[in-house]
Amino acid sequence: MAKPNYAFAKRQRDLAKQQKKAEKLKRKAEAATPPAPPPPAEDQPADATNPRNSAA
Repeated sequence: MAKPNYAFAKRQRDLAKQQKKAEKLKRKAEAATPPAPPPPAEDQPADATNPRNSAA
């Protein structure tokens, strides 16, 4: 009968913990980052939408 390899089992548990922790940090970072604002419409210049920016 083969004896159990406890070092291998411990290494596998540690790797699983590291992977789970990394995924959790990644999810938290994605949730903390605000979504990017939509790009301005192409048919209107950015200055035309705000009357204060006009050169009148």
